[in-house]
Amino acid sequence: MEMIRSISLITIRPWMMALLFLLMAGSNGYAQPPVKSFVVKKDHIYITLGKNISQQELDAFIAQYSLQELDLKTFFKSNKPDSLFKLGWQVQLNNSEIVVISKSMQPAGKLDDPVEKILLAQKIFFNGYGASNKEPLYGVNRFKRKYPFAVNDSLVTFFFRGYQQAAKVMLAGTFNNWDPEALRMKKVDSGWVAFVKLGAGKHYYKFIVDNKWTIDKDNELVENDGQGNDNSVYYKTNYVFALKGNTKAGKVVVAGSFNNWDPNEITMDFFGEGWIKHLYLAEGTHTYRFVAGGNWFADPANPETFPNEFGETNSVICMGKPHVFVLKGYTTAKRVMLLGSFNQWRNFELQMHKTDTGWVLPYVLGHGNYEYTFEIDGRKPVDAVTRKEKANEVLVIAPNYQFRLQGYAAAKQVCVAGDFNNWSPNGFPMRKEAGEWVLEQHLYPGKRLYKFVIDGKWIVDPANKLREPNEFGEENSVMWMEYR
Repeated sequence: MEMIRSISLITIRPWMMALLFLLMAGSNGYAQPPVKSFVVKKDHIYITLGKNISQQELDAFIAQYSLQELDLKTFFKSNKPDSLFKLGWQVQLNNSEIVVISKSMQPAGKLDDPVEKILLAQKIFFNGYGASNKEPLYGVNRFKRKYPFAVNDSLVTFFFRGYQQAAKVMLAGTFNNWDPEALRMKKVDSGWVAFVKLGAGKHYYKFIVDNKWTIDKDNELVENDGQGNDNSVYYKTNYVFALKGNTKAGKVVVAGSFNNWDPNEITMDFFGEGWIKHLYLAEGTHTYRFVAGGNWFADPANPETFPNEFGETNSVICMGKPHVFVLKGYTTAKRVMLLGSFNQWRNFELQMHKTDTGWVLPYVLGHGNYEYTFEIDGRKPVDAVTRKEKANEVLVIAPNYQFRLQGYAAAKQVCVAGDFNNWSPNGFPMRKEAGEWVLEQHLYPGKRLYKFVIDGKWIVDPANKLREPNEFGEENSVMWMEYR
C-alpha cells in the first residue's frame, strides 16, 4: 500500500484515479469487471479501458460512444498507437493491465487564439466559472483606483485607465461575442473609453492593447473560465439600497437571501445623509436587512416585509412579474401558508389571502424549476381518494428544454432528476406522448447533469452517449446548454 499512499500526495488525474481503482480492486483476490469509462473533463476526453475487457464488451463500448474511427480493436491486438496519434489522441498510460488515452476537444489550429479559447470555454466546457452555471442572484462591482463605470440609462461607459502611449485599444466581451475588432476605444486625457449598451446582469470583458489581451487591472472582479482565461466581470446594476441616517456608524452592511445573509460581504457607501449601494438583483423575490454596529434591522423606508424565524421581519424586494399561486376551496380554514423550494420550505413566511372560492398569493419567481405545497391550519393537503398527503406541486418558469425518453410503456411513473431541480426523484414527473415520456424544464447555461427515475430506479439517458462518473460509483448523463 506504500505505492497507493504516495499517489495520494500528488494531483490525482482521471487516468491516475482509474489506475488506483485497478490496484485496489486487484488486491482482494476476486475477479473484477473490466475497467471502462468515458469522461469529459474540462476540454479533454479521457477513455480508460482495462486490458481484460472482452471482445463483446469492447464492441458495446465502441458502439455506445461512437468510437469506430479509433479502431480500438486493432490497437488492443497490436499495442501500436499510431492510428490514435493520427486522430489527435494521446496515450496517458499503457501497461499490461490498463490503457488511458485522451484528446483535446479544442480545434488544433486555434489553440493559441484568445477569442476561440474564451468562446470555447464559455459555450462548451464551462462549469461553475465565468459565464456562470447558474444565473447569478446578485452582483456588486468592485473597482479600485477609479470610479465605477458611468451609466446613462442602458449606455455604460467602459473606462480603461492609462496606456496613453498605445496606438490602439479595443474592447471585447460577451456583449460583442468577444470580437477583437468590433469596438474601438477612444483616447481621453487619462485613458480610453468606449460606450456599450447593456442590459442588467453579469457581463465579461477584456481590453486589447496593441493586439495584446489584458484584464481590467483596476477591477477586483476577475474569474477564470477553467481554460486558462482570466476575464474581468462587470455587473450592470438595477437596484439601489439606501439607508438614511446612521451617520455615526463606522460601517453599514446589507445582507439578504441573495447572498446567504453574509454580514460582512456587501458594505454600503457613505454619502453624507446616510448609506447607499448599487447592486444587480436577478428576477425573483429577495429578503434583506441592514447591519449597523452589530445590530440587524429591517429597512425603515420599505413597507414590504415578511416575518422571519426570530419573530421579527425582513424587508422584501420583488424584481419582475408575479406568479399567482391559487388554492381552491378550504374556505373555512383560518390560515393557509405557501411553502416551497423557492423559500427553503418556510411555513411561516408566505401567508395566502382568502377569497370567496379559496386562497391566492402573488409571488415573484425567477426562471427555474420549483416544487411547492400548502399548509392549511398547520396541515398539508390530503388526497380525497388515498387519504394521504398530496405530492408537492410543480412549477416551471420559462421552460427552455424538453426531455424525451422513448419506451418504458409499462412504467407507472417516469421522472427527470438533475442539478437543475435539486435531484428531486419524484418531483418532476414526465407525461406520456405518442410512445415517449416528455417533460419541459428550465436549464441554466453550461454543463447540466441528469438521470431518469423509472418507478424508483435511476438510469442514465440511453439516447445520450455523453456521461461522467458520480459519487455513487455510477454515471450521470451530461448535456450542455448553450449561452444565448
